[in-house]
Amino acid sequence: MLPELSPPSPALTGLAPVLDARTRILVLGSFPGAASLAAQQYYAHPRNLMWPILSALTGEALTALPYAERLPRLLAHGFGLWDVLGACEREGSLDSAIRKPAANDFARLRELCPLLETVGFNGQTSGKFAPQFAAAGYRTVVLPSTSPAHASLTLAQKLAQWKLLL
Repeated sequence: MLPELSPPSPALTGLAPVLDARTRILVLGSFPGAASLAAQQYYAHPRNLMWPILSALTGEALTALPYAERLPRLLAHGFGLWDVLGACEREGSLDSAIRKPAANDFARLRELCPLLETVGFNGQTSGKFAPQFAAAGYRTVVLPSTSPAHASLTLAQKLAQWKLLL
């Protein structure tokens, strides 16, 4: 009798970067969660703290805006969003379940974002890329994850650390 084989994890593709020539601070996550991929929106899970944190950092109530209106407002404040991984295989949303990771191509980042100074990493998984960005001359900050899977810190505690981006 043959052992039962589990189906292969689906190959997933990440979201397009949200950045432009005004981007001074780039926030890099690891890879979008299932809710974000389904909605095709960064940080779409309702309990993810990214949008409340970005609202506090920009001084603008981004959480009150529809997603399509958040992005241009975020860019106007000099913030960009992207992920370190452009593709992977994963069941569910946890970084620990990521298999066959493929990094995004950051070669044109300086050309696309000539004002970029600071790269913030949303959690330890994306933070593994900090040395490569530091070597490229960017200021890097590895921050606590905004994911609801990492709820050991309160919003206030996370925000205090996220203010290091400014």
